[in-house]
Order: sequence, then C-alpha cells, then structure tokens
Amino acid sequence: GTHKRILVIGAEKMSSLLDWTDRTTCVLFADGAGAVILEASEAEDSLESRGIHSTHLYANGKQREMLQTTGGISTTGESGVIEMQGREVFKYAVTYMADVVQETLQHNNITADQIDWLVPHQANIRIISGTAEKLGMSMDKVIVTVDHHGNTSAASIPLALDEAVRDGRIKKNDMLLVEAMGGGLTWGAALVRF
Repeated sequence: GTHKRILVIGAEKMSSLLDWTDRTTCVLFADGAGAVILEASEAEDSLESRGIHSTHLYANGKQREMLQTTGGISTTGESGVIEMQGREVFKYAVTYMADVVQETLQHNNITADQIDWLVPHQANIRIISGTAEKLGMSMDKVIVTVDHHGNTSAASIPLALDEAVRDGRIKKNDMLLVEAMGGGLTWGAALVRF
C-alpha cells in the first residue's frame, strides 16, 4: 500500500554474458527489454476483477550449476559467461513449470480451460510445448515469441505480453497465466486478469 503505481522493467544484455565459442548457449540467448505499469485499485476480491490474483515463487540454489554465470561483480569482479547443462535444465524446466502452473490453478480453484492465455518465459519452444502438453493446453492458447526474439531472459515475458496485446490476441479482462524459470534455479507463476 505504499505506492499506487509502479513501473516493472525486465531488461537483459545477454550478449555480454555469452561465450561465442559455446554453440550450446550463444545461439539461444538474446538482448531485449520490456516493461509493464502496475496500478493499485480498490477492486472486489473476485477472479472476475482485473489484477494479479496470486504469485508463486521458488528457488533452489543447490541446482545453480545447471544454469549460472562464471562470474559476478561481487565475487569475481567480472560478469563472466553463461554456463548451462541443457539436458538437465530442460528436464527440470518442464517439470517445474507444469508444477507451478498446476499449483497456481489449484490455489485459485480454476482449471486450465479457464485460462485465456499462457504467457511463458521464452526459454525454448520444446520447454514451452512440453509444459503446455503436461497441462493439456493447446498451443493455440500459448503466446510464443522465442522464434523471433530468442531467450531474452527477464525481458521475455514483457516482450511476449507487448506483442500479444499489440496484435490483438490478449484483450482487456483476459485471464493470463504467466510463468518463468531462470538461473540459479528459480521459477514461478502468476495468475493475472488483464
């Protein structure tokens, strides 16, 4: 309740963290930025009201070596490069994404067919389609931009939202399930009435 309106920005310059000789990472990541404005309102406590209805966030530092950078300003003094164990990340990503999405649905007492759009972190199409398949969701209800944006990390969801709003897929009052996974490993989801 301390602020009425906030700007949330996701911006990444992944190209500065890439080892350009490592074809397992350099072809996946991209630079990008996006933002959303969130505004507080006095709305009824109902899933029909617009806004964020729940968030579900997790981290497991024991899995950090699966997806991390070799540096850090506070540790090595340099940014380092991305290291990723692709197979392991894929396995956990599909499981964690499906689990956190199921948790979000159960928490809000809804089913996947009540979601207008799944807006996933744009890591790769196999993770996105694997998550949708585990949930029994048609890819027609999934926003996909990784094919032309690449994995822009923290910028991928704002970029996907922007594109889907601009092209008319996402409309006012649509129910969105937003989910992401990142290094460390970290993952989460949010249920949002747009």
